[in-house]
Amino acid sequence: MGKKATKAADNMYYLARCEAEKQNADFSSREKAAELIGIDRTRLARIELDAIAPYPEEVKAMAESYNMPELCNSYCARECPIGRNNVKEVTIDDFDRLALKVLGSLKDIDSLRASLIAISEDGIIEESERPAFQEILDSLEKISTNAKALQLWAIKNIRLE
Repeated sequence: MGKKATKAADNMYYLARCEAEKQNADFSSREKAAELIGIDRTRLARIELDAIAPYPEEVKAMAESYNMPELCNSYCARECPIGRNNVKEVTIDDFDRLALKVLGSLKDIDSLRASLIAISEDGIIEESERPAFQEILDSLEKISTNAKALQLWAIKNIRLE
């Protein structure tokens, strides 16, 4: 990209296009990028300048065109009215780092299983069991987040879907 759009400098869609340009020079031009994505160039400009919010199908098209599957996750976590409360944004690291995070989040799986069995055996979560149950939920969230990051890495880098 010849000139950087300073007004769009922190916009995730603009940053994704800049990153995609490293692999495909066609993305250096907003006009060509819009054509490849299949949206109007002025609409892409307004999205990148935070003047309008993209539609989910536009985010999906950008994610696919730019090979940035994390855009969909970020959109859901940041912009979608339903997702903001239900989707945790993940960061895609290098494979070795992601693998270690996944393994680290799974290291206590046996104690989590035993704790969940103990809590659930009477079918009631008693007040005294709530802290342990919350720990289980927190651990499951960590496992889920790390697994999602690894899945997005795979989609991005080895085209698994």
